[in-house]
Amino acid sequence: MRVELFGLTMETTGVTFYLWSPWRCSLLEHKLFEALKVVPNATLEAAPDELRLHITEQKGWKTASQNLSRVLKGWQEEASDAAKDERRAWRWLLEADVDASGFDMQGERSSFWAYLRLAIEYGGPGELDKGEDLDLNGFGIQVWGHRE
Repeated sequence: MRVELFGLTMETTGVTFYLWSPWRCSLLEHKLFEALKVVPNATLEAAPDELRLHITEQKGWKTASQNLSRVLKGWQEEASDAAKDERRAWRWLLEADVDASGFDMQGERSSFWAYLRLAIEYGGPGELDKGEDLDLNGFGIQVWGHRE
């Protein structure tokens, strides 16, 4: 399966979306995960403290990334409707951490992780810009490496 994230292309066996500690997640994190539940041929796995959604098909990834973008663009547009002096942006943070043998700290094969960082800026013309960055710690995407 080929995963494309804004021009970055990776070959993978599958992708897993996580919602960690759902009782502590923000409404936006829940909206992101809910938008993924309609992806065809996705497998939902519920654990006591997290939800996982597995996708192993190209069409599923494309649908998932489009749904995530729609939710994030809607969140971004809410600021322009509510207050004229608030601007919102979002970006993907990619992370990978492996040892010399290609395993992560839990003994799993290597994989890429994608997390979301939100930026909220306040201030109008003639005012000092104030802003903050927020990491969505309850939502993550794991792009699996090839298994042996």
